[in-house]
Amino acid sequence: MAQTAIIAMCDQGGQYAYPPHVRWSIAQEDAGGYLAAVDFIHEQDFDVVSLQHEFGIYGGEAGDYVLGLISALRIPLVSTLHTVLDRPSDAQRRVIMAILAASMRVVVMAQKGRSILIDVYGADPKKIVVIPHGIPDMPLIIPQQAKEKLGFSGHRIVLTFGLISPNKGIEAMIAAMPVVLAAAPDTVYVVMGATHPTLLREAGEAYRESLIALVHNLGLERHVVFLNHFADRPELLQHIAMCDVYVTPYMVETQMTSGTLAYAHGLGRPVVSTPYWHALELLTDGSGALVPFGDAASLGEVVADLLTNEASRLAMGRRAYVASRAMTWRNTALHYCEAFRAACRKPSPELPAMPLDHFAALCDSTGLIQHAVHDIADRSHGYCIDDNARALLLCCGMEMRGDPNRHNEFIKTALPRFASFIQHGWNPDQSRFRNFMGFDRRWLEDIGSEDSHGRTLWALGACLAQGRETPRGQWATALFEKALPPIKAFTSARAWAFALLGLSFYCSARPNNHDARRLQLTLGGRLQARLLACESDDWVWFEDGLAYDNARLCEALIVTGRSCGSRDLIDAGLRSLRWLLERQTAPEGHFRPVGTQGFLLASRETPPCFDQQPVEACATIAACLAASFVDPSPSWHVEAHKAFAWFTGANDLGLPLVDIATGSCRDGLHPDRVNENRGAESLLSYLLSLSDMQQFERDLPWPTAIRLPDASSFTLHGEAEAGFRR
Repeated sequence: MAQTAIIAMCDQGGQYAYPPHVRWSIAQEDAGGYLAAVDFIHEQDFDVVSLQHEFGIYGGEAGDYVLGLISALRIPLVSTLHTVLDRPSDAQRRVIMAILAASMRVVVMAQKGRSILIDVYGADPKKIVVIPHGIPDMPLIIPQQAKEKLGFSGHRIVLTFGLISPNKGIEAMIAAMPVVLAAAPDTVYVVMGATHPTLLREAGEAYRESLIALVHNLGLERHVVFLNHFADRPELLQHIAMCDVYVTPYMVETQMTSGTLAYAHGLGRPVVSTPYWHALELLTDGSGALVPFGDAASLGEVVADLLTNEASRLAMGRRAYVASRAMTWRNTALHYCEAFRAACRKPSPELPAMPLDHFAALCDSTGLIQHAVHDIADRSHGYCIDDNARALLLCCGMEMRGDPNRHNEFIKTALPRFASFIQHGWNPDQSRFRNFMGFDRRWLEDIGSEDSHGRTLWALGACLAQGRETPRGQWATALFEKALPPIKAFTSARAWAFALLGLSFYCSARPNNHDARRLQLTLGGRLQARLLACESDDWVWFEDGLAYDNARLCEALIVTGRSCGSRDLIDAGLRSLRWLLERQTAPEGHFRPVGTQGFLLASRETPPCFDQQPVEACATIAACLAASFVDPSPSWHVEAHKAFAWFTGANDLGLPLVDIATGSCRDGLHPDRVNENRGAESLLSYLLSLSDMQQFERDLPWPTAIRLPDASSFTLHGEAEAGFRR
């Protein structure tokens, strides 16, 4: 099990009873204490340091004592910047520049922070990771029962919580209360939280007393309540649960992150805020309302409108709840694991370039030709939607990741051609995709296989994710939605898996389609049920035999579990993938995929070794990449490299299957030779594998699906479940 520890900062005069996981502390103004902490880190043999940076936490000029610590580290550093100043002082700039130089990854909580680091500080964009502020994963609830428990029954509640200081703009909401009360006379404004310790030390309770005086001057004693203490988890949870509207009327635009805003938004509370940076980025999708800085009249009008319009208030709260599922603590932790893993990653063997010469040679004005004789396109077998869907998937991935490539013009031309093939393959009379087409452009069937239908949905999902609001993205969305319902009646586990991979993209781009989310959970449940039905101590698989594209089943469970926030699905995917990787490893240690001679065997015996197909290596690499997002083990990277090396000669025959100059890939490995034909499936298996391996190395993941709640989370629960710490 991974060992973690916290090193805490102690401000001047502060003495705290820390919990056991705080293993070391540093006195803020003790320069030597920072170096002593480095000795502790190295003695404990940690792998990575996570620095939480905020101005005012560390000693020295602009907190420069911490620079001694980071410069002495001998292990990777990942730094989280809670504040990113667009107009830093010279000392502040010097500190941030040093942190940027020392860090393998830099985490910010908003896209605005990333832009400032690049534009103002010249930061390397590849280093910067945007991980939103975490939130508790709680059900969407109604306030009434919480109000009764806290003695606010019969009132509409407006809430502000957090450490109190002048920049919070609380006086603006107090000044707005007469406007609110004119429309909703039973409203109470609750201001919850202790005075900020630094402010308390420097100025006492002068600011709070000024707020109380304002309340008296406006005659609001019965309508403004101050709760002057730091709330523990249950109390804080109850107060958020009871509020009808949450307000953050901050006074300055440059507030990069607000934890209180994130929590309220994540619990489905309608938020009214001034347009500081975090609020502007979080609420412009309609999940909150923005009012001008210092405009008490506008603030009062918007709050009053929400309090008196239940339909609008509840709709805004639901939008906030749905929009925030990507920010739950579990998902935040997964993103941090990705950053830590990337920081610790050791250099790997250099990957070849992405050659597309053979890809281009197999294409014509119709689409991608299915087969080849040696490396010459074989027109006699025409085309299939399977290969054109794979081609669309590759092109969308390359565009999405911004791959620098001398063949970009080919991708721009070819991508719409593959999309057009898929559009033409749709048979509206049957609500299914066709698969095989002759070279004369005549379809050879009215309905293709379930697997080809699912794979086409996958490609459409990637296409709509690549450009959500572009005409192409709108086309892909419309066709995806038409083609999705037939999946419900499919019986092929691989068709479910391909569809689930497409749904992960779709549900990220279209989170408000609850039917799609429910189908995602249904298909994921079916796939998991297949595994549970067949699983035994020595057989951890979905069927009684191994066939083709095996690792896609594992990948689909992992991706769906990550998308839906289901640990059970993730664990099932990881468990089956680990078992498959053992089966696909030769005694000598190299990758050995399941041979095609065993595809029709419903047997739990060891499958035949030949013929070996490139599609198996491709699926294995993709599944390892998916696993690496949910499990920090370096083994996934190792296994992916092992599968990729199969293409270049680390296989049973010691023969390469790819021509790295053209990108062509031989169709398989026979017991005594390679298959010299180089068709579309093999070509795309190699190119998709290379693209995934490049992602492993560059740590530039495709847009990931947000964590989505199950259907029950969209109902209004009577009371909250477990709480959380502020």
